[in-house]
Amino acid sequence: RERKRGMGEVTNHIGTSINYNGEEREQGDAESNTLNQPLVKANRKLSSTPLALVGTKVSHIESLDYEYVTGLMMFAGANLGLTLIASVLCVCFAPTAAGPGIPEIKAYLNGIDTPNMFGATTMFVKIIGSIGAVAAGLDLGKEGPLVHIGTCIASLLGQGGTDNHRIKWRWLRYFNNDRDRRDLITCGSAAGVCAAFRSPVGGVLFALEEVATWWRSALLWRTFFSTAVVVVVLRGFIEICKSGKCGLFGSGGLIMFDVSHVTYTYHVTDIIPVTLIGVIGGVLGSLYNHFLHKVLRLYNLINAKGKIHKVLLSLSVSLFTSVCLYGLPFLATCKPCDPSIKERCPTNGRSGNFKQFHCPKGHYSDLATLLLTTNVDAVRNIFSSNTPNEFSMGSLWIFFVLYCILGLFTFGIATPSGLFLPIILMGSAYGRMLGGVMGSYTSIDQGLYAVLGAASLMAGSMRMTVSLCVIFLELTNNLLLLPITMIVLLIAKTVGDSFNPSIYDIILHLKGLPFLEANPEPWMRNLSVGDLGDAKPPVVTLQGVEKVARIVDVLKNTTHNAFPVLDEAQVVPQVGLANGAIELHGLILRAHLVKVLKKRWFLTEKRRTEEWEVREKFPWDELAEREDNFDDVAITSSEMQMYVDLHPLTNTTPYTVMENMSVAKALVLFRQVGLRHLLIVPKIQMSPVVGILTRQDLRAYNILQAFPHLEKSKEAPCLSLDPWTLNASIELTGHNLTTTLSPLSTTMTGYLRHKNLVQFQGWCREGTETAL
Repeated sequence: RERKRGMGEVTNHIGTSINYNGEEREQGDAESNTLNQPLVKANRKLSSTPLALVGTKVSHIESLDYEYVTGLMMFAGANLGLTLIASVLCVCFAPTAAGPGIPEIKAYLNGIDTPNMFGATTMFVKIIGSIGAVAAGLDLGKEGPLVHIGTCIASLLGQGGTDNHRIKWRWLRYFNNDRDRRDLITCGSAAGVCAAFRSPVGGVLFALEEVATWWRSALLWRTFFSTAVVVVVLRGFIEICKSGKCGLFGSGGLIMFDVSHVTYTYHVTDIIPVTLIGVIGGVLGSLYNHFLHKVLRLYNLINAKGKIHKVLLSLSVSLFTSVCLYGLPFLATCKPCDPSIKERCPTNGRSGNFKQFHCPKGHYSDLATLLLTTNVDAVRNIFSSNTPNEFSMGSLWIFFVLYCILGLFTFGIATPSGLFLPIILMGSAYGRMLGGVMGSYTSIDQGLYAVLGAASLMAGSMRMTVSLCVIFLELTNNLLLLPITMIVLLIAKTVGDSFNPSIYDIILHLKGLPFLEANPEPWMRNLSVGDLGDAKPPVVTLQGVEKVARIVDVLKNTTHNAFPVLDEAQVVPQVGLANGAIELHGLILRAHLVKVLKKRWFLTEKRRTEEWEVREKFPWDELAEREDNFDDVAITSSEMQMYVDLHPLTNTTPYTVMENMSVAKALVLFRQVGLRHLLIVPKIQMSPVVGILTRQDLRAYNILQAFPHLEKSKEAPCLSLDPWTLNASIELTGHNLTTTLSPLSTTMTGYLRHKNLVQFQGWCREGTETAL
């Protein structure tokens, strides 16, 4: 039987093939092709039509050669295998390794501890899974996972290893506290960005701008030292790997996307396209965040069905990606190689420009050059300067639309994934297209338009400015881009903020992490912490020397992580305290109560213990461990009647606020100090403590659930007047307003609006909102 030839050819009965140009050539045996030869022979000329003429019949099936089908199967099979490895590791061994990890790092540095986020298993799964996911050709990057890997290494170094194999050297106790562990994780995140982009200063600024909630001057030089060590080690390995024995690592040196050889001058007319790039980046970034939010909500429903569904979802996305990457280059026309360029053209290797793919000898496929290569090489190709005709407008449109679709559907599957590189690819594509449209109307090169487009889309989606500016300068090594890059980033961020939050804030919301924003809502000034405490159940307290039965009952029936400890006040005649008065001794953690029960540190009589007894029973390293599993503790009936002295384990200096303090001030204090609990004490000492606030109590959504009327006061400005000390008499005569405050504790400046009549908006409280 005769083997039918490729697209656009007619096979006759004498063993030759005739193409549409009337040329005759001998048929080659497809079975004799070796693996070293390209899938399509150099002398075979293919048309762009997807139909094949066989005799007088039109067939869609026979338009695919045997070699192309085999290549697609091998390509998709390899990608499916790599995706399967990455997905199974994440689903079965470390679910916290899926995704970029940056939102969880940001949440931890805000005070939210996600279990198993920085463990050894998570780190190894993140490393292997990132290799598999990136090698599978998925539309994701390694930058986010590298940040997570850096924080895992920092956490493990700080605590002396894993939980089961921990080194307990005495000097490690200096890092076994929350503040130093936060500092180490911040340094790890900066080191991860430096390793991903080879950008030491950008890594420091990324940690400062994006992930860190509390920043100190000492933390600045520590993160800078970490990134300096990273860049020195990177430079050393790049020198070692110059021979090519390390694969693609080190290609390009420390500057990944060097465009320093491009020189240009600014003109007044360049302000218009630069502003346009910023506006488009902000709009597209906010649209990307909006649609990604919808896709992630859909993925949450699919992933909730079980582990099999998570793996199948990952494999489905991988198969769709492979088919698109392999099939779409057939839609592009072949372009002849430019003989003036020094680079080899065409190529069929694993990296580089000018992919031949299905094109004849001396021609290349510009779309295959962008799709069938590594993501880093694809960025280099789009950033290439002085190449106005290297990529056609149609290929850039196909590339842009494809990566917008893949970027939406790839992020959220059960594999380690990063957002940086996919967004850079999308932004650089529309930036280069805009540069092609501008043509001779601007002096800026198309490659530099691509750089500005990538920066604008990242600012429009992630809402970063300073760190992104420095990262792009270190990536491209072109200081001439600094002024227009700053303008583009500021415009894109401003436009994006007017539509929706950043992509990391959206992920934090979807994961249900109670992240506290830096700025409280305006209506929080009109609510006191006393009102917030009254809306909660009564506070659960313990005595300084408490019965074991009471402690067990509290631990079983509550999920609180800390409890106020009350004690009898000493008689002080000068102050006027009488016998039986109760004072607030401090705050004790749930983990310490569990530790007491497990150690069975019980007393047969109600008394206070000595300091040496506590030091003998509770070493410092055991008290630093956060152990709150109470299920395996068995207490006998006789032990239930014994006592426990809680005084030595109590924090005697907890943070407290008066009950008439506004929620806005309490939120600022809670966030800036990095608290976990905040005690509410009464203005009049009727009882030592009237409530306790946690992170969940200070979230705007939870407050509005308890006080729905505050939703109405969002739009109207209200006076922050103390409702207990306000005694105002208002006389309105014509346009004159006379106000008397007793005591004079606040001002009305800014709350009075003078039009035809004077309008006064009263302080907002349930049932007392007044307008005169």
